Amino acid sequence: MKIIVVTGSPHKKGTTALLADEFIAGAETKGHTVVRFDAGQEAISPCLGCYHCVSHDGVCVHDDAMGTVIPEVLSSDMIVLVTPIYYFGMTAQLKIFLDRLFARRVDIEQHPMKSALLAACGGSAPGSMDGLVAHYQCLGRYLQLEDKGMVLATGMHTRKDIAGTEFPAMANQLGKSL
Repeated sequence: MKIIVVTGSPHKKGTTALLADEFIAGAETKGHTVVRFDAGQEAISPCLGCYHCVSHDGVCVHDDAMGTVIPEVLSSDMIVLVTPIYYFGMTAQLKIFLDRLFARRVDIEQHPMKSALLAACGGSAPGSMDGLVAHYQCLGRYLQLEDKGMVLATGMHTRKDIAGTEFPAMANQLGKSL
């Protein structure tokens, strides 16, 4: 199976980078091909809602990093979204990536894909991840994605915080379980 892992953190070595690394390691041990796209490190322009893509076969008005990742998404069997929580939701960088998938939503809907969510947040209050989970589930219903699991790490401010917990192993096991 081909898996695309899309990270949304602007921090290359943060909490969710560790979760992504572990998920990838687990998936690769089972022979899956994994492509990683670090949306938080790429220059991606936000969707303008101009509908150019609708009348131009899914081609966006922006010529940016999405042009290289869209073919990877469309040829994948699974998409894994990875994000820290920023004010009760995904990062703006991951949201921009997802908004830009609008241009190819019909192709995604017609290509059955699996999905997973890996997330971490510093807060540990009940409901800290409710907004993110609701968004992920709504997106999954819209794009007809088959959810394969979530790793939701609360109370994790730094990579050092998460490194000594069960969350990296959970991400690794999720990758192995596919």
